[in-house]
Amino acid sequence: MSNSSIPAKIIIATRESALALWQANFIRERLSKLYPQTEFNIFGMTTRGDQILDMSLSKIGGKGLFIKELEQALENNCADIAVHSMKDVPMDMPEGFVLAAIAEREDPRDAFVSNQYASLSELPSGGVVGTSSLRRESQLRARFPHLQVKPLRGNVQTRLRKLDDGQFAAIILAAAGLKRLGLADRITALLSPELSLPAVGQGALGIECRADRADLIKLMQPLHHPETAQCVEAERAMSRALGGSCQVPLGGFAEITAGVLRLRGFVASPDGTRMISNELSGEPEAGTGMGAQLARNLKEQGAAEILAALESTMVAPVSHP
Repeated sequence: MSNSSIPAKIIIATRESALALWQANFIRERLSKLYPQTEFNIFGMTTRGDQILDMSLSKIGGKGLFIKELEQALENNCADIAVHSMKDVPMDMPEGFVLAAIAEREDPRDAFVSNQYASLSELPSGGVVGTSSLRRESQLRARFPHLQVKPLRGNVQTRLRKLDDGQFAAIILAAAGLKRLGLADRITALLSPELSLPAVGQGALGIECRADRADLIKLMQPLHHPETAQCVEAERAMSRALGGSCQVPLGGFAEITAGVLRLRGFVASPDGTRMISNELSGEPEAGTGMGAQLARNLKEQGAAEILAALESTMVAPVSHP
């Protein structure tokens, strides 16, 4: 791409939480080094997902609430690109939008954070664990039924403050967010995928733009990490085929070792009494097909019944002005 075709200014839309701003600035710094002739500005926005903190995401419309306003900014030419945590990006992109790049993944694991206990197994019966996701909750209830699991919303600092105030014996957060914010010292233990299978896309950043902006799509390619993209796309294909959302307790995690992609997934009942899991391995280039196949395998094993039961009890998201 010639210098004359590179925009003089690019505006990056982002949520205004500390973590989202870190992510946007991280992408801005990388782009600034690639295109020093371009001015990159951050356009911070407060989304509905950030405003409604007294209800779980599954009750207010899911993680898509974190990106709708950012997409509107792209559509209205208030911004050129938007930076998202891939685990917040709905499985089906809205018409007219595209992921121009998926950046290299940070640590995808969940982190156990406690001021009193060294691990989940050390928590006493009745110990209260805070988490924001049905995925984590279902796994906790399945593996540690003697613990209490209570909802925990808010940004990373708010969640840590609630732990420090004594509202919880421990909380579970994404390791990537803590590390990016310079809070790795708060991590008491990292949870292996065997203990807590990560969320689809966890630890990866996506750069979204309008599908008609071929110039921006090309500009973002140096930030695209093919191995991360293959893993995330396999995970998303599985979740998409399962109707994955904040109302469905499921996890999906792919990793590539020695040229082989290993994809693991599960679907569970919210109370953890039923958990269906499976995995597949194959060529990284076949990840999307593997994701769809893994979803079929899970459904045949019993996930279809769990999903049907969940659908019958789902309530419409609460409407807020």
